[in-house]
Amino acid sequence: MSQRSNDPASILRAINDAVLAMAAELRVEPILQRLVESARSLAGARYAALGIPDGEGGFERFITTGMSEELMEAIGPLPRTHGLLGAMLSETPRRAAAGPAPYRTRDIRNDPRFEWWPAAHPVMTSFLGVPIVSKGTVIAAFYLTCKRDADEFTEDDLSIIEMLAAHAAIAIENARLFERSRELSVVEERNRLARDLHDSVSQTLFSISLVADAAATLTERDPAQAKAQLEGLRDMARAAVQEMRALIFELRPAELGADGLAPTLRKHVEVLGRVYRTPIELRDNGYRRLAPHVEREVYMVAQEAVSNALKHSQASKIEVDLGLADGVATLVVADDGTGFDPADTKIRATRLGITSMEERAQAIGGTLRIHSGPRGTRVELEVPLG
Repeated sequence: MSQRSNDPASILRAINDAVLAMAAELRVEPILQRLVESARSLAGARYAALGIPDGEGGFERFITTGMSEELMEAIGPLPRTHGLLGAMLSETPRRAAAGPAPYRTRDIRNDPRFEWWPAAHPVMTSFLGVPIVSKGTVIAAFYLTCKRDADEFTEDDLSIIEMLAAHAAIAIENARLFERSRELSVVEERNRLARDLHDSVSQTLFSISLVADAAATLTERDPAQAKAQLEGLRDMARAAVQEMRALIFELRPAELGADGLAPTLRKHVEVLGRVYRTPIELRDNGYRRLAPHVEREVYMVAQEAVSNALKHSQASKIEVDLGLADGVATLVVADDGTGFDPADTKIRATRLGITSMEERAQAIGGTLRIHSGPRGTRVELEVPLG
């Protein structure tokens, strides 16, 4: 990685580029790696690391740059605590809500908190440590060693890394919030599938059990009635198999990242159409790839809307339209089945997941509208882009 220019405008551009790159990423791990690489470049360091505290005096994660994979393997696993590195995460704040003070030295080995290195560890001299603080709590710290072409890191280096640390705190917290929201979405989807399993398949299986008992008692006394019961039993078993296939398919992760929204959704509706024996037509009207988080939410809204139509509307056909025009992406799911009242609070709370679809639309700056009546239901999602 090249050493930075000392020109202030170049430094600001480099920090701006790093911040913009972080803003485009929503996952924690890639952001941490980009942060440590940016810090190394901006400070002109040979080695750099970023440590995440585990709350017990050690590191939950320790991300490095500047060392080869072979060298990292030779060094071996990191020790549980890290002397000066660990102290950077917990020492007395220099001022209220500021966190521990940064630390700069010509030779880290002369610091009384320095402990030891594994045998394969490179010898390091100059050192710069800067905590990353959010709301008065240290959430990470930069560690930079071996200033290139100089004996020590400068005050300018310290100011630059402190500036990067301020942006890093925001980027890390935002990425963590996004990952937590995704985890909550997964829990929400599993809860919905559990409710579907209880509401449909488990009840069908219970009915199968009752009908089987009735048929057994009629076998000798009324064979004709027993045969009728067994035929009904066969139909219920087939329905249970269809429901199970649909639920299992929904549990499979969508391949949005590799295939994109349109192909993934097409595959999804084709399977559901076969399972439920209901024609589902997908039309792609000039649609193109969007940001991954936008495609994911649009897909989940489409999945919910199609599932509702299949399970509750008794529709003879379902139409799904994806579109993109005038900077607005659109999704329409329409059926010709029995409608409902979208304002009914009981329906919103228990059956159709309307609130979930609305929240997904809001998360990507979109608008969800639902029109329903005796001639069917139409779910419309519009997402302005840019």
